[in-house]
Amino acid sequence: MLVPAIQRNFLEIVTLLDQLDAEKYTFCNSELSNATIGEHTRHIIELYQCLTENYDLGVINYDKRKRNLAIQSSIIEAKNAITNILNTINLPNKDLFLEDGMQKANFRIPTNYFRELLYNLEHSIHHQALIKVAVMKYKNIILPDNFGIAKSTLEYKSQCVQ
Repeated sequence: MLVPAIQRNFLEIVTLLDQLDAEKYTFCNSELSNATIGEHTRHIIELYQCLTENYDLGVINYDKRKRNLAIQSSIIEAKNAITNILNTINLPNKDLFLEDGMQKANFRIPTNYFRELLYNLEHSIHHQALIKVAVMKYKNIILPDNFGIAKSTLEYKSQCVQ
């Protein structure tokens, strides 16, 4: 159930990417504190990459993730990275450790793969909400209805309707 939700989430991102040109992807948006849609997309992708690339090691440190600037400047690179994630993400749950800190670990806590997948999904939705604010100025871009909206918000709204 978790992996299909992540697949749907990435499909939403690809739907957006398919509507952007390089200029919009790399434009510094005042709504994003002068960050670009590409930078937010790269950030989403890199956390997933960090998780899957360190799965065998068993220690995840998002602070030490690889930062690939090609992902933030090229829609093609971003879509290729998403495809690679989707091809490698379906792994069995296992215990992991989560560390914090670039130079030395400030802490190390137990976690597991599914917990970190869920974190990455929620993190992605959060960044999609930010991206949505910047995209709203482009009248020709149509986002999926639930783009950037947390599952809990959707469930809450459906309860309010009843």
